[in-house]
Amino acid sequence: MGQGPDGSGPARLRLGLFGGTFDPPHNGHLAVARDVANALALDRVLWIPAGEPPHKSDEELTPAPLRLEMVRAATEGHPVFDVSEVEVDRAGPSYTVDTLRSLRGTFPDASLFFIIGADEYRALESWRAPEQVLDLAHLAVMDRDGARAADEMPDVHGADSVHFVPVGRIDISSTEIRRHVAAGHDVTDFVPAAVAAVIGREGLYAGRSPE
Repeated sequence: MGQGPDGSGPARLRLGLFGGTFDPPHNGHLAVARDVANALALDRVLWIPAGEPPHKSDEELTPAPLRLEMVRAATEGHPVFDVSEVEVDRAGPSYTVDTLRSLRGTFPDASLFFIIGADEYRALESWRAPEQVLDLAHLAVMDRDGARAADEMPDVHGADSVHFVPVGRIDISSTEIRRHVAAGHDVTDFVPAAVAAVIGREGLYAGRSPE
C-alpha cells in the first residue's frame, strides 16, 4: 500500500466491496470489477456472494455454498480479488447496511468502496438505513458507456461520498447464462473455465424453466 501523503506511515487500505448473487459469476463481473479497481486505485476488491438477497426472495437461487464456490473459482489467480463469506454465513436476509457494519469492524482503518450499478443507486432510498450505508462506505456507481445522465440520478444526502466510475458495457448477464445452459447451449465463452466446470459437475440450471 505504500506510505501516506506525509510519508510518515502506511496509506489506508482502499478496499472495494463487490456484492451480488453471482448465479453464476461471469466474465462481465470480472471486467467491471477490474475497471472499478483501476479507476479508484483500489488495493483489493472483496467479492461478497449474497446469502439471502431480500429483493430476490421469490426467485430460485443456487444454494449459497455453490455460488460461493463459483465465485472462488472465478477469482482464483487474480491477486487483487478476494472473497468474503460474511453474507453466506449470516442467517436471514442479506442487508447491505449489516454487511458494511460487519466489514467496518473487520477493517476499521480501511476506506471502503461499495460497488453498485446505476439502477441500484437510483433505488438507494428504498434500502434499509441508506444514510448509514453512506456513513459506512463510499459508493462506487458503475457508469456503463456513459449511460448515466446527471438529471436521472437522485439527489442523495451524503452524495459527496458517491463516485461514478466508467466501466465497459456487459453484453451478458447471469440470467442469460442460466437460459443458455437450460437450453443446452455452451457457455464457456461467458464464464471462466473453472466456473463452467462447477456448473457442469453440479448440473446447475439445466433443469430450470425459462425465466
